[in-house]
Amino acid sequence: MEFHFRLVSTFVFFIVALVLASHAAPSSEEYWKKLLPNIPMPKTIQDSLKSGTTGVTIGNKGVDVNVGKPGKDGAVVTVGGPKGKHPVVFVKPRKPFPFVYKYAATQTQLHDNPNVALFMVEKDLKPRTQINMQFTKSTNSASFLPRSIAESIPFSSETMSNVYQRLGITPGSSEAEAIKETLKECETKGIQGEEKHCVTSLESMLDYVTSNLGNKVALATNYVEKETKLQKYVIKGVKYVPGTAAMICHKMNYPYGVFYCHKTDATKTYEVSLVGVDGTKVDAAVICHTNTSTWNPKHLAFQVLKVKPGTTPICHFLPEDHIVWISK
Repeated sequence: MEFHFRLVSTFVFFIVALVLASHAAPSSEEYWKKLLPNIPMPKTIQDSLKSGTTGVTIGNKGVDVNVGKPGKDGAVVTVGGPKGKHPVVFVKPRKPFPFVYKYAATQTQLHDNPNVALFMVEKDLKPRTQINMQFTKSTNSASFLPRSIAESIPFSSETMSNVYQRLGITPGSSEAEAIKETLKECETKGIQGEEKHCVTSLESMLDYVTSNLGNKVALATNYVEKETKLQKYVIKGVKYVPGTAAMICHKMNYPYGVFYCHKTDATKTYEVSLVGVDGTKVDAAVICHTNTSTWNPKHLAFQVLKVKPGTTPICHFLPEDHIVWISK
């Protein structure tokens, strides 16, 4: 059975009551222009500022992060390697979150489907490589709140009862469990050499990014022309995005916009263009981790690619609603 968060009326009234208080503060768009005047706001962030249904899907096998339409299998992006090159598996970004590198893979992740995988090795990231992939449009429609409103709402596992009360969530419900899991991910200590933080507004994301990377940054995001089924894609171009460090922000399951941002120096960022057999064009952001020695040895990537921690750079395509920030 699938469940969806809805911002209940009590929370809506609470938001309305705070709108006047936040009116005097600069809008999120104005704050962006103030900090990053020369960088256009990408569509991924524009979409996270739009008002609309705020939803999260919870499957009967665990909490799904950024999954496809309710009642249907699918992940935001799944990636497969060339046939015969590497073993591949189907990946649904659910508990444990695959971008938290201290977690081991679950048996569900390893055996969902033998034809599709999320991770690949860096040497396969080159023009003319053929890979079986599926890109889907993000269905995580949770919108950012203005910072003044977001900061007035409890966001801590130590105050769960207040969190549930403010959001109109019944303790013990599936929705409550999803909130609890997101807060756990946000509060869990990162691996060695990793800076991490969950941001609850665009303003707080900009502050966190610029405090770690400075104001001279570049962005990389994915753009999916149209949603497709699993099919063969050919890599047409690979462009390295130079930078001394990168921060990746992943959209999380929550009633309003929350991004899990983490920074590590041992990364490379690439912009990759692909064309599917049906003509679909995709511009994708790819992150390659050059030092995986501190990852969990049973992490999904190592089991999929049959490699050991620290032996080879491991790359992965990012879902459409994720953002890569690169310091220039």
